[in-house]
Amino acid sequence: MTVLDTYGCQGGAGMGYWLAGYDVFSVDNAPQPRNPFAFIQADAVAFIAEHGHLFDFIHASPPCQRYTRCQKIRGREHPDLIGPTRAALEGTGRPWVIENVEEARPELRDPVMLCGAAFGLRTYRHRLFEPGGGLTVVPPPHPDHVAPLAKMGRPVAGHEFMHVVGNFSDVPLARSEAVMGMPWASRDGLREAIPPAYTELIGRQAAAQIRTGSGEAAA
Repeated sequence: MTVLDTYGCQGGAGMGYWLAGYDVFSVDNAPQPRNPFAFIQADAVAFIAEHGHLFDFIHASPPCQRYTRCQKIRGREHPDLIGPTRAALEGTGRPWVIENVEEARPELRDPVMLCGAAFGLRTYRHRLFEPGGGLTVVPPPHPDHVAPLAKMGRPVAGHEFMHVVGNFSDVPLARSEAVMGMPWASRDGLREAIPPAYTELIGRQAAAQIRTGSGEAAA
Protein backbone atom coordinates (compact mmCIF):
# COMPACT_ATOMS: atom_id res chain seq x y z
CA MET A 1 0.00 0.00 0.00
CA THR A 2 1.08 3.59 -0.61
CA VAL A 3 0.79 6.71 1.52
CA LEU A 4 1.30 10.31 0.48
CA ASP A 5 2.83 12.19 3.42
CA THR A 6 2.30 15.91 2.77
CA TYR A 7 4.06 18.73 4.61
CA GLY A 8 6.47 15.87 5.28
CA CYS A 9 9.41 17.83 6.77
CA GLN A 10 12.02 15.32 8.02
CA GLY A 11 9.76 12.27 7.87
CA GLY A 12 8.49 11.62 11.40
CA ALA A 13 4.95 10.88 10.24
CA GLY A 14 6.25 9.02 7.20
CA MET A 15 8.33 6.70 9.36
CA GLY A 16 5.24 5.59 11.24
CA TYR A 17 3.50 4.67 8.00
CA TRP A 18 6.61 2.83 6.81
CA LEU A 19 6.61 0.82 10.05
CA ALA A 20 2.94 0.03 9.35
CA GLY A 21 3.93 -1.46 5.98
CA TYR A 22 3.35 1.37 3.50
CA ASP A 23 5.52 2.64 0.68
CA VAL A 24 5.96 6.30 1.65
CA PHE A 25 6.08 9.28 -0.72
CA SER A 26 6.78 12.58 1.00
CA VAL A 27 5.98 16.11 -0.21
CA ASP A 28 7.26 19.40 1.19
CA ASN A 29 7.70 22.84 -0.33
CA ALA A 30 11.29 23.08 0.97
CA PRO A 31 14.26 20.73 0.41
CA GLN A 32 14.37 18.04 3.12
CA PRO A 33 17.68 16.17 2.81
CA ARG A 34 17.07 14.32 6.10
CA ASN A 35 13.74 12.89 4.95
CA PRO A 36 14.43 9.15 4.44
CA PHE A 37 11.65 8.51 1.90
CA ALA A 38 10.92 9.15 -1.76
CA PHE A 39 10.69 12.93 -1.78
CA ILE A 40 8.95 15.45 -4.03
CA GLN A 41 9.50 19.18 -3.53
CA ALA A 42 6.13 20.74 -4.29
CA ASP A 43 3.21 22.69 -2.87
CA ALA A 44 1.21 20.21 -0.77
CA VAL A 45 -2.29 21.44 -1.65
CA ALA A 46 -1.57 21.52 -5.38
CA PHE A 47 0.09 18.10 -5.30
CA ILE A 48 -2.82 16.53 -3.40
CA ALA A 49 -5.31 18.02 -5.85
CA GLU A 50 -3.40 16.72 -8.88
CA HIS A 51 -1.97 13.41 -7.68
CA GLY A 52 -3.65 12.43 -4.40
CA HIS A 53 -6.02 9.97 -6.08
CA LEU A 54 -3.02 7.81 -7.06
CA PHE A 55 -2.31 6.83 -3.44
CA ASP A 56 -4.09 4.45 -1.06
CA PHE A 57 -3.96 6.90 1.86
CA ILE A 58 -2.99 10.54 2.43
CA HIS A 59 -1.53 12.21 5.52
CA ALA A 60 -1.40 16.00 5.88
CA SER A 61 0.33 18.03 8.60
CA PRO A 62 -0.23 21.70 7.66
CA PRO A 63 2.17 24.04 9.50
CA CYS A 64 0.93 24.63 13.03
CA GLN A 65 2.38 28.11 13.57
CA ARG A 66 -0.94 29.88 12.92
CA TYR A 67 -2.53 28.09 15.88
CA THR A 68 0.18 27.89 18.55
CA ARG A 69 -0.02 30.09 21.65
CA CYS A 70 3.58 31.23 21.12
CA GLN A 71 2.85 32.71 17.71
CA LYS A 72 -0.33 34.40 18.93
CA ILE A 73 1.62 36.06 21.74
CA ARG A 74 4.18 37.32 19.22
CA GLY A 75 1.42 38.61 16.97
CA ARG A 76 2.77 36.96 13.83
CA GLU A 77 0.51 36.13 10.89
CA HIS A 78 0.60 32.70 9.24
CA PRO A 79 -1.67 31.29 6.52
CA ASP A 80 -4.59 29.02 7.35
CA LEU A 81 -3.81 25.86 5.39
CA ILE A 82 -6.18 23.42 7.08
CA GLY A 83 -9.22 24.48 5.04
CA PRO A 84 -7.50 24.42 1.62
CA THR A 85 -5.81 21.13 2.48
CA ARG A 86 -9.11 19.53 3.50
CA ALA A 87 -10.76 20.70 0.29
CA ALA A 88 -7.99 19.11 -1.77
CA LEU A 89 -8.17 15.88 0.24
CA GLU A 90 -11.93 15.61 -0.17
CA GLY A 91 -11.51 15.79 -3.93
CA THR A 92 -9.27 12.71 -4.08
CA GLY A 93 -11.82 10.06 -3.07
CA ARG A 94 -9.21 8.51 -0.78
CA PRO A 95 -9.10 8.10 3.01
CA TRP A 96 -7.01 10.75 4.71
CA VAL A 97 -6.05 12.36 8.00
CA ILE A 98 -5.11 15.94 8.92
CA GLU A 99 -2.78 16.39 11.91
CA ASN A 100 -2.25 19.52 13.97
CA VAL A 101 -1.74 20.96 17.45
CA GLU A 102 -4.40 21.16 20.16
CA GLU A 103 -4.87 24.89 19.57
CA ALA A 104 -6.13 24.11 16.06
CA ARG A 105 -9.17 22.23 17.40
CA PRO A 106 -11.66 24.93 16.27
CA GLU A 107 -10.45 24.44 12.68
CA LEU A 108 -10.72 20.63 12.76
CA ARG A 109 -13.80 18.42 12.45
CA ASP A 110 -14.28 15.80 15.18
CA PRO A 111 -10.55 15.24 15.72
CA VAL A 112 -9.04 12.41 17.75
CA MET A 113 -6.26 13.27 20.22
CA LEU A 114 -3.13 11.13 20.63
CA CYS A 115 -0.70 11.39 23.56
CA GLY A 116 2.86 10.07 23.74
CA ALA A 117 2.29 8.55 27.17
CA ALA A 118 -0.30 6.21 25.63
CA PHE A 119 2.52 4.76 23.51
CA GLY A 120 5.00 4.44 26.37
CA LEU A 121 6.95 7.50 25.25
CA ARG A 122 8.64 9.98 27.56
CA THR A 123 6.76 12.93 26.11
CA TYR A 124 3.09 13.90 26.16
CA ARG A 125 3.08 15.78 22.82
CA HIS A 126 -0.68 15.94 22.30
CA ARG A 127 -1.66 16.09 18.64
CA LEU A 128 -5.08 16.13 16.98
CA PHE A 129 -6.01 14.01 13.96
CA GLU A 130 -9.06 14.70 11.80
CA PRO A 131 -9.95 11.54 9.81
CA GLY A 132 -11.77 11.76 6.51
CA GLY A 133 -12.69 9.87 3.38
CA GLY A 134 -14.36 7.10 5.35
CA LEU A 135 -11.50 6.62 7.83
CA THR A 136 -12.13 5.97 11.52
CA VAL A 137 -9.29 6.40 14.04
CA VAL A 138 -9.61 4.71 17.43
CA PRO A 139 -7.13 6.14 19.96
CA PRO A 140 -5.59 4.12 22.78
CA PRO A 141 -6.69 5.01 26.32
CA HIS A 142 -5.29 8.35 27.48
CA PRO A 143 -3.27 7.78 30.66
CA ASP A 144 -3.03 10.25 33.50
CA HIS A 145 -0.15 12.71 33.27
CA VAL A 146 1.88 11.68 36.29
CA ALA A 147 5.41 12.74 35.29
CA PRO A 148 6.16 16.48 35.22
CA LEU A 149 7.41 18.13 32.03
CA ALA A 150 10.96 19.47 32.01
CA LYS A 151 11.00 23.24 31.61
CA MET A 152 11.90 24.45 28.14
CA GLY A 153 15.64 24.70 27.53
CA ARG A 154 16.62 22.93 30.76
CA PRO A 155 18.17 19.45 31.09
CA VAL A 156 15.61 16.67 31.50
CA ALA A 157 15.75 14.98 34.91
CA GLY A 158 15.20 11.26 35.25
CA HIS A 159 11.66 11.67 36.61
CA GLU A 160 10.59 14.19 33.96
CA PHE A 161 8.99 13.94 30.53
CA MET A 162 10.53 15.87 27.63
CA HIS A 163 8.96 18.92 25.99
CA VAL A 164 10.33 18.91 22.42
CA VAL A 165 9.64 22.54 21.49
CA GLY A 166 11.68 25.67 20.89
CA ASN A 167 15.35 25.58 21.80
CA PHE A 168 15.00 22.37 23.81
CA SER A 169 17.92 20.74 25.59
CA ASP A 170 19.38 17.26 24.82
CA VAL A 171 18.81 16.49 21.12
CA PRO A 172 20.13 12.91 21.48
CA LEU A 173 17.46 12.17 24.10
CA ALA A 174 14.75 13.67 21.89
CA ARG A 175 15.91 11.49 18.98
CA SER A 176 15.83 8.31 21.07
CA GLU A 177 13.18 5.59 20.98
CA ALA A 178 12.18 6.68 24.48
CA VAL A 179 10.98 10.08 23.25
CA MET A 180 10.47 10.78 19.52
CA GLY A 181 12.01 7.72 17.86
CA MET A 182 13.68 9.79 15.11
CA PRO A 183 17.46 9.18 15.30
CA TRP A 184 18.09 10.80 11.88
CA ALA A 185 16.39 14.14 12.63
CA SER A 186 17.86 17.54 13.50
CA ARG A 187 16.63 19.78 16.31
CA ASP A 188 14.48 21.70 13.81
CA GLY A 189 12.99 18.48 12.44
CA LEU A 190 12.22 17.09 15.88
CA ARG A 191 10.32 20.12 17.12
CA GLU A 192 8.19 20.12 13.95
CA ALA A 193 7.48 16.37 14.04
CA ILE A 194 5.10 13.89 15.56
CA PRO A 195 6.42 10.58 16.92
CA PRO A 196 6.23 7.78 14.34
CA ALA A 197 4.30 5.72 16.91
CA TYR A 198 1.25 7.91 16.25
CA THR A 199 1.12 7.32 12.52
CA GLU A 200 2.05 3.66 12.83
CA LEU A 201 -1.20 3.22 14.78
CA ILE A 202 -3.20 5.28 12.28
CA GLY A 203 -1.58 3.51 9.34
CA ARG A 204 -2.43 0.05 10.64
CA GLN A 205 -6.03 1.05 11.32
CA ALA A 206 -6.34 2.65 7.88
CA ALA A 207 -4.89 -0.40 6.13
CA ALA A 208 -7.33 -2.72 7.90
CA GLN A 209 -10.27 -0.53 6.90
CA ILE A 210 -9.14 -0.19 3.29
CA ARG A 211 -8.63 -3.93 2.91
CA THR A 212 -12.05 -4.74 4.35
CA GLY A 213 -13.78 -2.11 2.27
CA SER A 214 -14.80 0.17 5.15
CA GLY A 215 -12.44 2.85 3.84
CA GLU A 216 -11.82 4.01 0.29
CA ALA A 217 -9.16 1.95 -1.47
CA ALA A 218 -7.12 2.90 -4.51
CA ALA A 219 -8.16 1.38 -7.81
